[in-house]
Amino acid sequence: MSSFVLHILAMLLMLCDHLQLTLLPELPVLRCIGRLAFPLFAFMAVEGYLHTRSLKNYLLRLLMLAVISEIPFDLLVSGSVFYPVHQNVIWTIILGLCCIWAFENIAAGRKMMPSAVVIIASLAAAIIARVDYSSAGVLTLLAFYAFRGNTLWCRLLQLLSLGFINLALHGGIGFSYPYQALAVLSLPIIWLYNGSQGLHNGVIKTANYLFYPAHMLILALFSA
Repeated sequence: MSSFVLHILAMLLMLCDHLQLTLLPELPVLRCIGRLAFPLFAFMAVEGYLHTRSLKNYLLRLLMLAVISEIPFDLLVSGSVFYPVHQNVIWTIILGLCCIWAFENIAAGRKMMPSAVVIIASLAAAIIARVDYSSAGVLTLLAFYAFRGNTLWCRLLQLLSLGFINLALHGGIGFSYPYQALAVLSLPIIWLYNGSQGLHNGVIKTANYLFYPAHMLILALFSA
């Protein structure tokens, strides 16, 4: 399965989640299905980190997307253009990638103290700023980085870490939905990834980025 197909699946799963949140609250099954979306996005963000030619440019693109997406996200979750108590998931991904960069430095014996500060600050920022999925979301990216690979041990560690994050940590920070555990069902999909990009060009890349704020804005307007 290519990166293109994973992106399409992740977007469809996220759409199901947000449809239940806005237009179809009587269908909780959509919320259950939507639990698979974030791990897919987290995994692909880590893949992007591993293959990008410029981490600085990658983070800048994500930062622009996070800023653009904030008002649509606020409209979606609160009906208001300004909702400071909950931030969109792109901030979570940015903080997770910062943790990965710092973890990589520590593993290589570089910039030990500054890198430790970055990890602590990123986790603290996720909690204080109340980004989507909080520190558990940041740790999800870190787990996909630390346990990357296709060996049986890597997959077992991915399963254990994702299970712990979604059952233990989410339950302790306000995400105590029983169906949050369904996030682990994203792993068999991730394990089908073959490392290829699949269909890829500038238009598709831009569409993948813009789908997030665009679909939230449309759903927010229709549910107002």
